[in-house]
Amino acid sequence: MEQMKVVLADNEIPRQWYNILSDMPTPMSPPLHPGTGKPVGPEDLAPVFPMNLIEQEVATDRWIDIPEPVLEKYLLWRPTPLCRARNFEKILDAPVKIYYKYEGASPPGSHKPNTAIAQAYYNKAFGIKRLSTETGAGQWGSALSMACAMFGLECRVFMVRISYDQKPYRRLMMAAWGTECIPSPSDRTRAGRKILAENPDSPGSLGIAISEAIEDAVGNKDSRYSLGSVLNHVLLHQTVIGLEAQKQLAQIGEYPDVVMGCAGGGSNFAGISLPFARDKIHGKKISLVAAEPASCPTLTRGPFAYDFGDTAMTTPLLPMHTLGHDFLPESIHAGGLRFHGMAPIVSHLVKEGIAEARAYDQIETFTAGVKWARSEGVIPAPETNHAIAAVVQEAERAKQEGKQKVILFNFSGHGLIDLSAYDAFLSGKLTQHRLTDEEIERALKSIEGFPKP
Repeated sequence: MEQMKVVLADNEIPRQWYNILSDMPTPMSPPLHPGTGKPVGPEDLAPVFPMNLIEQEVATDRWIDIPEPVLEKYLLWRPTPLCRARNFEKILDAPVKIYYKYEGASPPGSHKPNTAIAQAYYNKAFGIKRLSTETGAGQWGSALSMACAMFGLECRVFMVRISYDQKPYRRLMMAAWGTECIPSPSDRTRAGRKILAENPDSPGSLGIAISEAIEDAVGNKDSRYSLGSVLNHVLLHQTVIGLEAQKQLAQIGEYPDVVMGCAGGGSNFAGISLPFARDKIHGKKISLVAAEPASCPTLTRGPFAYDFGDTAMTTPLLPMHTLGHDFLPESIHAGGLRFHGMAPIVSHLVKEGIAEARAYDQIETFTAGVKWARSEGVIPAPETNHAIAAVVQEAERAKQEGKQKVILFNFSGHGLIDLSAYDAFLSGKLTQHRLTDEEIERALKSIEGFPKP
């Protein structure tokens, strides 16, 4: 019988996270204080994050130890299996081997708890009592809700309105873990009230929800803000995925030609790819591909520039690919990918040619996801469908080139709480949407005059 999956023993779980900043071939531009224009210091971030996470944000050590209490929680679902998608390979009929890291094995059903558990632990250790955050599709909000319940923290989540309406079961998951979930924009914050005054029917965006969550968190010594993607320490925690995958592939004598993941803020793609990016930086021949929505093409069509991470302009200016902080994405079902910006680390890797990005519309992503479900059984999250669409495209390239390829991708989460999206697709209600150049030019006016990286 051919081996279909590789499962590590509990004692084989990585005990350190990998920090790509130690191996970057060129230095990254620093975040800037929007008032002074100077690089942000730890004291500037102290009202928002606990100092122990700020230290990780700026760390350059290659390896950072995973605390024992975090490892104990990880072992509830980690190590996750590395699976061979043989049935999907047969359907594609291409010269490829397809492996995927199944992150839907976590209790909330996605990769997000890898950093949620870590952030809850560090905040608890620092003496924080309540965390405030945003969420798009609800995967991050549910992950942080679970983590806060495990460490005895209160949690408040501002959920993008369109996802709040489309995905009621995710907010019910949050409620089961004891979290207060608020549709964003809301009347709870100045930022939310301003948006509602301008557009009472606003579907919301991650940028708006971030503004509300930060405003809600700052000013209270017992509260801090928690972010599910974008920042360095978040991507650091996710590298446990790629580190496990490297161990698992080594056990069966394989190494990928291509590593893929969907990209909204960057944490899932970074989690699978950063350990392999290190290999590429040191000479290994490998492609790293981030798959994003054509309706929110941050990496493929947005410039590399300084911009705010939120709509209300409360964050530091981040060096990243962006569509402008005023950009309001279409109400696609892949709510976790509706972000105007991108992680500075991922942006830098794309800018330097170490990684590349491709954009897919939601029709082709759901087509790929249904094909996957009917062959491999698991129904993917709408976000994960973008990675699967990239796998389909890569397999077709291999067929055209007549080359054997090993593909590894991150199956970032299952779609069992996203069935309304599949209902819309299967009933023909989903539409294609690609941004026009005029829409992008209009959105980018918000960053005119900003400093250049």
